Amino acid sequence: MYDLVALGELLIDFTYYGKSEHGGALFEQNPGGAPANVLAMAAGLGLSTAFIGKVGADMHGDFLRQVLIERGIDTRGLISAVDVFTTLAFVKLDGAQRSFSFARKPGADTTLSMTEVDFDIVKSSKIFHFGSLSLTDEPSRSATLKAVEVAKAAGAVISYDPNYRAGLWKNVEEAVHHMRSVTHLADIIKISDEETELLTGKSDPQAAAQVLLEQGATCIIVTLGADGALAATRDGSIQKTPPKCVPKDTTGAGDVFLGSFLYRLLGSRKPIGKHDLNEIESYVDFANAAASLCVEKRGAMPSMPDISTIYTRLGGIHS
Repeated sequence: MYDLVALGELLIDFTYYGKSEHGGALFEQNPGGAPANVLAMAAGLGLSTAFIGKVGADMHGDFLRQVLIERGIDTRGLISAVDVFTTLAFVKLDGAQRSFSFARKPGADTTLSMTEVDFDIVKSSKIFHFGSLSLTDEPSRSATLKAVEVAKAAGAVISYDPNYRAGLWKNVEEAVHHMRSVTHLADIIKISDEETELLTGKSDPQAAAQVLLEQGATCIIVTLGADGALAATRDGSIQKTPPKCVPKDTTGAGDVFLGSFLYRLLGSRKPIGKHDLNEIESYVDFANAAASLCVEKRGAMPSMPDISTIYTRLGGIHS
């Protein structure tokens, strides 16, 4: 049995790293992909994890597989394909903010088919996590939906991150349709404040969270950047600010937050929906601290803090 299984994109983030002596742009190779980032954070905190996805049988795919192995993530569900190339994302930083350019036409992750998904792994998950980027294209869309169906039937908690990247959809209308089409299947939904209106029609985080709760979810997290996060359940909501930090790169901050939040959620050993707001608040504090540490360094996985560093930032108080 795995604590956390994720399906979706595993890719290279080539992050802008200045200029060469000849004036050419330099890019730093970093492992990325939101579902993989969530797993990496959770695995680093001690959860048993497995990844399901697809990379190319190329230098980037080999690198990514090795990164997951080194982080203790089970890669039996990771396909290496000879006919497609590993997805690449080129990341430009403006201060700590990012813009993306993707090499994904197609990328290996979008070609994951239903027959390539290891459903034994899916059925063995306590929490099954996926994001919206695996819904942009077929056959990965159908593979994802089937995996969610199988996980839910097996009793897994379903975690969903509607991670919007405009350049990966044909248009915003298609993005809204597919991103909203799965919200009723999820128990936990993590969205950013930039995605609330796309997903719910409401720009206010509190109102957006209420819409998603009414659609069937149990816990909604809205990340608010420097303002921290809002967490909402049917018992109410709380908003917590993160510890002070000086951000250098926000890549992966939301994934670090979610991986840390799910770690605390699982650690409680309580069924989903049985956590009171005081407990949810402590999980958010922990996740905020982890994300604040992540943004102080470059890249997502290379910046993920260990548990002792997180508790140090929290002031040494174990809750």
